[in-house]
Amino acid sequence: MATGGNRNEPVFLRFKKNLRLLASSSLLLLAGIICLVTGRTVFIKLYPLFMNLIFLFTFGSTLFFPPNICYRFACIGDKKIPDSMNAKRIEGYCFKLTIVWCIFFMANGSAAVYTVFCKNDKIWSIYNGGVSYLLMGLLFIVEFFVRKVVNSKMPKITMFSNFTAGSYSPDKIMCFDRRWSDKKYFTWNDFLVNCAKFRRFIKSHDDCQQWILNCEDSWAFLGAYIALFQCKKTPLITVNISPSFISEIREGKNIRFLTDRTEVEGVKIQGADFIPDILDSIQDLSESEINETPAIDRDKTQIIMYTSGSTGTPKAVLHTLAEFELDMEYIGNRWFDEFHKRKFVYTVNHHHIYGLLYMITLPFFVGVPFRRKKIEFPAEFEILDDEPYSIITVPAFLKRTNAEREGKKLNLKDPWVFTSGGAVSEELAKETIDIFGFCPIEGYGSTETGGIAYRQQSKDGLVWDPIKTAKIWADKDDGCLTIISPYITDPAGFKTGDLVEIFEDGRFLLKGRIDSIVKIEEKRVSVTEVENRLLQTGLVHDCAVIPMNDRRQYLAAALVLNAEGCKKFADTEKYLVNRYFHDYLLQFFENVVIPKKWRFMDALPLDSQGKKRKADIQALFAAE
Repeated sequence: MATGGNRNEPVFLRFKKNLRLLASSSLLLLAGIICLVTGRTVFIKLYPLFMNLIFLFTFGSTLFFPPNICYRFACIGDKKIPDSMNAKRIEGYCFKLTIVWCIFFMANGSAAVYTVFCKNDKIWSIYNGGVSYLLMGLLFIVEFFVRKVVNSKMPKITMFSNFTAGSYSPDKIMCFDRRWSDKKYFTWNDFLVNCAKFRRFIKSHDDCQQWILNCEDSWAFLGAYIALFQCKKTPLITVNISPSFISEIREGKNIRFLTDRTEVEGVKIQGADFIPDILDSIQDLSESEINETPAIDRDKTQIIMYTSGSTGTPKAVLHTLAEFELDMEYIGNRWFDEFHKRKFVYTVNHHHIYGLLYMITLPFFVGVPFRRKKIEFPAEFEILDDEPYSIITVPAFLKRTNAEREGKKLNLKDPWVFTSGGAVSEELAKETIDIFGFCPIEGYGSTETGGIAYRQQSKDGLVWDPIKTAKIWADKDDGCLTIISPYITDPAGFKTGDLVEIFEDGRFLLKGRIDSIVKIEEKRVSVTEVENRLLQTGLVHDCAVIPMNDRRQYLAAALVLNAEGCKKFADTEKYLVNRYFHDYLLQFFENVVIPKKWRFMDALPLDSQGKKRKADIQALFAAE
């Protein structure tokens, strides 16, 4: 049974919530008392005017003290509006609607005044008791249909699980080669054709449920990826397609392999279905076949991502399409306007979850063209001076670009840089602003958890802002970040290996990884903290501190000097350079935990996602 409110609520709050009702009742009571005392009905007749004035003040004041009242009502009805991509558009529409209601209350109040002094009680009764409410109802009806029209014209996210052949016009450009102004385009109709071709091929091998998919051509990858969903198959996404790895996945199972590569590491690929041949060989498609869009159940559609676990051994991580779509729906809504006025280019591999989501899924969702092939070299940014672009990259590629540019700014038009796969240092953030003209937006997450948080150091400093779809807390035992998200439904949550400090407003600061805490001769030390102290010298561009355990346990450090560091140590013997950094670290650490071996390199060994290959770095020192 409904009640009049929470009985345990303070009287003051209950009074405040019902203030407008109390004011209206008091006004009517006051008018009645005045009529009774004076014997004149004019005061009771003025009641409709007073009500219009109250509503005019209530609605009109919110035009100057936003959000406006119509927008507030809309958000009460749909709590997703404030975080939606159309929040500003809806607020703009509601602002105009609030003005319309203010005009109505002024006109209605003026008419009410006229009926008071026209000396005809019948006119007063008919207008204020009937016509006024009919006009109000008419305004509600007209606004309802106008709202439907306006809503139909607002941009919407088109997901893999709900698109149809008519989601976009046939000639809408979805993809481009090299750069936008070269006009080498691929359209929505081309996409539908590719999907139809892949569906026919997949159906010809319907006994196979799982399909390894590795395709360097992002455009062809998209068609194959969607066709597998439409045929209710499971794509297996992996960067590693070495013969031994593929054999390990396929051993004893009926798994086919779709790729556009003919060899890997100099070895010819055997037993694979060559994607270009599939697309070239199927040409006799009917219109109905092209325009067919079989339903995709996102809750039942599975994707298996192969990634390196904490041990460094590749492992399979199972996801559903629903997890990916909820993640990208949030991102698409949050930065829709930024995405929509730019084209997508990328330096990342779409066979990792980051590239798969941001370079395959996201452009499709927001309807923005993306580059067919990834940027391989920093010099390629120089040709991107024709259009505004969203650049999806990793910190390692930013470092590489900034180092090659040597302070020379790129001639980019209003770029927007998004990075993930590792934290951006304060120095790198400043360099990126100088070179790209934009402070990168950093994403934090993993294959297992999806997106967790975002930050832009020019606004947030080093503090992370969690996404709305993620619930986070620090584990009470070891202080590691724990999360529940669309990817993690276990009530116990998923515990990451990242140490965290969570603030009262829900934002948090990462304090290094739990596995970065090592014991050196019974002294606990964080290798992340040692790395950060080395970066603080202002002489180091990048570094990696590695625990070693051969004859004894100790730390070793591999450093990449920046321009200032190279200049400072240009004619200095190596042992003196070692001593400089050793003495610097003595300010913060005991001598026993300071690195005992040092390497100075041109660049650290990185994987395709820009992450440091620690095993290779350890091998540098073990070789001694």
